[in-house]
Amino acid sequence: MFRKLSFVAALALAAATVALPAAAATTPAGPAPVHNVVLVHGAWADGSSWNEVIKILQAKGLHVTAVQNPLTSLAESDAATRAVLAQQDGPTVLVAHSWGGTVISDVGTDPKVTALVYVAARAPDANEDFVALSAKFPTMPVRAEVQNHDGMTVISEKGFLDYFANGVAPAQAKALYAEQGPTAASIFAGRTTAAAWHDKPSYYAVSKQDLTISPDLERFLAKRMNADTIEVDGGHLTLVSHAQEIAGLILKAAGQG
Repeated sequence: MFRKLSFVAALALAAATVALPAAAATTPAGPAPVHNVVLVHGAWADGSSWNEVIKILQAKGLHVTAVQNPLTSLAESDAATRAVLAQQDGPTVLVAHSWGGTVISDVGTDPKVTALVYVAARAPDANEDFVALSAKFPTMPVRAEVQNHDGMTVISEKGFLDYFANGVAPAQAKALYAEQGPTAASIFAGRTTAAAWHDKPSYYAVSKQDLTISPDLERFLAKRMNADTIEVDGGHLTLVSHAQEIAGLILKAAGQG
């Protein structure tokens, strides 16, 4: 009887051993395809800064909406983004550039949002003093070119062309300079009430030649959120100068990469 049981046990062990490689070979499924993408621009910009990315995403059949971020306060920028999210007919990838990352960290808890994409963007934790965090990293040259006019800021032409839009074709950079959105100085100290990246799949595009936000700060943020990260060899406005790479990351987040 003992020998018979041992033989049966051996057969069971062998069967389990044979089954193991098949289980180990199973790979996790990628994100489910998403049809909607909402884009949030950052400081000193407007929705047109996403134009090159929008063309690529639309060509892939995605429904894309660019938020016209008022840049007057975090609360008003959050409200503008929530209003656009409310208009989406289903799951949505929420994307931000630069300061816009503060907004999507705050409102990305919306149940429609399936993933977050940060492009050279802030990604604060809930109630974090992001100004203090930024001070731990190098101050970038655009800072000296920010001009304050009664509480609203703009970047000087030299600062915009040389530092904010470095790497963008000159004629396009000049057009973006003419279109820059005046930005309330107070928004940079605004604190979020949430950090959606704790719970939502997150993606990050680091701008290796960024002269507005330290690339090392961007890498820190991407690592902290355990983001799926790419590094793009461009300046702060890679959404303009490297639209194909940025759109590719968004498509990946949408399950279409």
